[in-house]
Amino acid sequence: MRALVTETALFSTALARAPAPLRFPFRPPRPLRDLRLRRPAPPRHWRTAMAAATSELPTSGDWYSVPDLSLRDHRFIVPLDYSATDAASSAAKITVFAREVVAVGKEAQPLPYLLYLQGGPGFESPRPIDAGGWLKKACEEYRVILLDQRGTGLSTPLTVSSLSQVTSAVKLVDYLKHFRADNIVKDAELIRKHVVPDSGPWTVLGQSYGGFCAVTYLSFAPEGLKSVLLTGGIPPIGKGCTADTVYRACFEQVIHQNEKYYKRFPEDIAIIGEVVKYLTETEGGGVPLPSGGILTPKGLQTLGLAGLGSGGGFERLHYLFERVWDPPLVPGAQKRISYYFLKAFESWIEFDTNPLYALMHESIYCQGASSQWSAHKIRGEYESMFDPLKAAKEGRPVYFTGEMIFPWMFDEIHALRQFKEAAHLLAERDDWPPLYDVTRLNNNQVPVAAAVYYEDMYVNFNIAMETASEIAGIRLWVTNEYMHSGLRDGGSQVFDQLMGMLQGKKPCF
Repeated sequence: MRALVTETALFSTALARAPAPLRFPFRPPRPLRDLRLRRPAPPRHWRTAMAAATSELPTSGDWYSVPDLSLRDHRFIVPLDYSATDAASSAAKITVFAREVVAVGKEAQPLPYLLYLQGGPGFESPRPIDAGGWLKKACEEYRVILLDQRGTGLSTPLTVSSLSQVTSAVKLVDYLKHFRADNIVKDAELIRKHVVPDSGPWTVLGQSYGGFCAVTYLSFAPEGLKSVLLTGGIPPIGKGCTADTVYRACFEQVIHQNEKYYKRFPEDIAIIGEVVKYLTETEGGGVPLPSGGILTPKGLQTLGLAGLGSGGGFERLHYLFERVWDPPLVPGAQKRISYYFLKAFESWIEFDTNPLYALMHESIYCQGASSQWSAHKIRGEYESMFDPLKAAKEGRPVYFTGEMIFPWMFDEIHALRQFKEAAHLLAERDDWPPLYDVTRLNNNQVPVAAAVYYEDMYVNFNIAMETASEIAGIRLWVTNEYMHSGLRDGGSQVFDQLMGMLQGKKPCF
């Protein structure tokens, strides 16, 4: 696909090429203020929480290696609740894990630090097996810290089995409320003060949800930041819950992605329609999955989450359906969906290994308001297009859904059933603390460069551009050369582009 913009794009350029009129009032990006000025202190509630937080000394392992990289593991004991005042809550601690990565031979060199924040929510940082992609490029100049955000990887992982230790839905919700971007940033600040010499600032690279966390960082602890890189990670920052706005915009892009998919693979219209009819006509409205859940037409549509929005997703989705049916080995054998397909389906949907994603997803859009199962509600507005059986009967394409969590998932996905009550309580919760400070973003003094993907299915282009207009000094690279997975698919080029923009090597005009 030819890139619309292959160099840095000004805001006006992006607006001229927007796929649809922006739905929000906006203004051009605010200028970066004089960096010689003293950065404003973080908000009082943030300073109080961080000052009160105490942590045990971190533990650090020995250096070890993978091809062309040296790595070292660090573990930090941090508060579950940084704002806790009573003795019992203050005593609650969790472990946060971070992996330090440098190019071989640079272990003792005084390199600047770069913190990587993974997408999610609820997914751990990558596990390097060699020097490649953006990590290889970053290690040319930086000492990289791969953070397992709290609740993921080795940071007190919240898995199906570990979460089962909390037997009350109310207590589970009270525990999970501490696993959002605000506390991830507090963890990062505590780690920075331990690992960076003289507690100096570091650069942050945020991919997708990691970018959301980076904008929270800009809002509440900019004194810890030297610069920020965002890849497909500019969040909506409006007050209340922005989920309805997000999902309306995302459904429009999901429709567009479906249209492109079926144009590429028109034979899949009949194949997928046949699968939908088969599932509907099966007793119980679906077939059992290997894990104990059930595959229904609605569940089948969720394959779009992984298949429609990332590089190579269309092809992998198409090839998945090549083996949807068992072959007839004997005369008169009944038609049946293959075990291969059912197992592959569950491998695509990672809720059994990363339940935090399903539980906390809509909360990432909430500040002082509840989500009320926003994606489910907004889907109702598009039901005529996303009704799978109606589409199959009419011979139309069965549209897949995108990055959306629905309440029925906690019935159909075996690993999530035990969390059904907690999920409903989380959807109703309306006392979520702030994640962004628009005034501080308007007065931002930290250099920021962002890759904005023109056809991003996960982080809507128009919403990203609206937020960008509120971040002073942000430099934007708008492109359709990559999808949301640009940092994975073309990591070296994406990283080099953004660093060049920050360092003045790439033009702004």
